[in-house]
Amino acid sequence: MRTILLTGAEWAAVLRIGLGLWWLESWRHKDKKGWFERGTGIAWAAGVAAEHRWRPVRSGFEKIVAPRPKAMAYLVVNAELALGLGLVTGLLTPIALAAGLLLNLLYLVLMIHDWAEQGQNAMMALVSLVALFAMSWQTWSLDHAIGFFL
Repeated sequence: MRTILLTGAEWAAVLRIGLGLWWLESWRHKDKKGWFERGTGIAWAAGVAAEHRWRPVRSGFEKIVAPRPKAMAYLVVNAELALGLGLVTGLLTPIALAAGLLLNLLYLVLMIHDWAEQGQNAMMALVSLVALFAMSWQTWSLDHAIGFFL
């Protein structure tokens, strides 16, 4: 493989780190007080789920998320932070990439009607998939330094 400026493994690391920064920005701009104290994030998602065209999304949200809004708020917000930190530092990278891919796919399905969100989540899922299959932890990562996932 011929590349410009960096090796293929280094470009894969750039992609991974960029995705991590994207997750960190998603975490940073969230109104944590609103999510944790007032339940704004889960309330918004409940409204989206209630009007969803697919019955499994509506019923799944009602069974899994709605009964535990506070726990789900902490799970979503802290998952975005953990994904960002894991991908930027390259710690447990394949796990973070797979978890991020799953979270983006969940967001994609939930927000099927929102074209702006569709684009962001589709692109983040694609980057996760490419970074996972390119084994982007081979360089510039704690996984590589420690000897994880060789």
